[in-house]
Amino acid sequence: MSGLRFPDLHHVRAAEGWLALGAHAEAAIELRQLTAAGQGHPEVLDLRWQLAAHQNYWEAALDIARLLIQAEPRRPIGWIHQSYALHELRRTSEAWDALLPVAKRFPKDETIPYNLACYACQLGDLGVAREWIQRTIKLRSKAEVKAMAVGDTDLKPLLPWLATL
Repeated sequence: MSGLRFPDLHHVRAAEGWLALGAHAEAAIELRQLTAAGQGHPEVLDLRWQLAAHQNYWEAALDIARLLIQAEPRRPIGWIHQSYALHELRRTSEAWDALLPVAKRFPKDETIPYNLACYACQLGDLGVAREWIQRTIKLRSKAEVKAMAVGDTDLKPLLPWLATL
């Protein structure tokens, strides 16, 4: 947590712990106690996104993801969070459009091709979804990707193909 100092660092660590325990209200209380400078820290924004996502507050999650992109456009996490929130808001076409150009900027990030496979599948383009799964396999083992994909409801239309991997 570079750049965060006491007491902000203490509140962030406590919020992480509460979130890990599923105690969302307690995590939110800790985050509200951060200083103004701490509120905009990228690690704090990521934690706030996680809290909003756990609570299914997808509009808030989308707003937070966009702040994270502004704070750290050179890290993939804000872009991933933004597209995931859009997908959860049933705006999967927008999620695809937002994440696709980012794939070239972060070629070693395994979440981006996996999420693009999910979005393509949900948009009905199974051929493209298979291509993105294959790209994910280049970054992570076939067994790991297959295990994730088989349990992912977004990829349900690909189950027959996944069985052949």
